[in-house]
Amino acid sequence: MRIVAGQFRSRQIKSLRGRELRPTSDRLRETLFNVLSPVIEGSRFLDIFAGTGAIGIEALSRGAQEVVFLEKHNPAVKLIRENLAALAIVQGFRILSGDALLSLEKLAQGNGIAAPPAFDIIFLDPPYAATNEYERILQLLGSTTLLSTSAVVIAEHHHKLRLPAEAGVLRRHRFLRQGDAALSFYSSGPAPEKSSAP
Repeated sequence: MRIVAGQFRSRQIKSLRGRELRPTSDRLRETLFNVLSPVIEGSRFLDIFAGTGAIGIEALSRGAQEVVFLEKHNPAVKLIRENLAALAIVQGFRILSGDALLSLEKLAQGNGIAAPPAFDIIFLDPPYAATNEYERILQLLGSTTLLSTSAVVIAEHHHKLRLPAEAGVLRRHRFLRQGDAALSFYSSGPAPEKSSAP
């Protein structure tokens, strides 16, 4: 796997062998960040089901101010740390290990912080078999204070899986398919002018 663009362009990162992870392909990652390019610089980015960390690391490479990696699979958490260390990334990130919903609830509560963090971009990529995770997490995101006023939420999923058009304050405004994979884009405000729902 390689970083597509930005500070760490063309640098290789490691993945896990076997079926533990299903990393987002380089091509789909490039498509995703082409869409996000106008808003990635200086953003706060949340990578849910972070896996290898490739999405979050790509965001850091392209100028995200902070990335929070959320992953419960211990070998993957270790791999994220190794990939960050290999690129000498020592700041601008946090790694949260644990169940996605529980971790999101803790983030929303702020863990004692007066104002819980708000994210500009949130990416979620559960295992394709865990179809119930999509709606549960979208509903939670759409009903918490984790979204900035212009937040974008993107779900990677199998193209045959139909995700909800609405989830709390979130509204789907764009659908992109690439092979068997698809990206559904949600926002809590007006959809960008060039966006179109499927």
